[in-house]
Amino acid sequence: EVQLVESGGALVQAGGSLRLSCAASGLTFDDYAIGWFRQAPGKEREGVSCISADGDIYYADSVKNRFTISRDNAKNTVYLQMNSLKPEDTAVYYCNAGYTDNRGRYYDTDYWGQGTHVTVSS
Repeated sequence: EVQLVESGGALVQAGGSLRLSCAASGLTFDDYAIGWFRQAPGKEREGVSCISADGDIYYADSVKNRFTISRDNAKNTVYLQMNSLKPEDTAVYYCNAGYTDNRGRYYDTDYWGQGTHVTVSS
């Protein structure tokens, strides 16, 4: 059974930092891209960042230069370091195991975590 478990969400003040983790099991981790998505109350889910199986990295414009994604294949874990957090970063953050193409487009699968809550106070 494939499982993705996010952790690291918390309440933080604007300007602060958090590191989210996505731990995967039940799949050949090295074969998958991992994407981070978020959904704010009343809004649609949006892509935040992804890292391909080969380590190529992509960010949404809204988080560039503030968030850093990385992966540790030995631990089957992907991290999202979030710095200079803003109230508009408040959302539930989800990770997904999927694929990327050579244009950096991410294709999600049914493999989602349960989400972790990030709240940024002003």
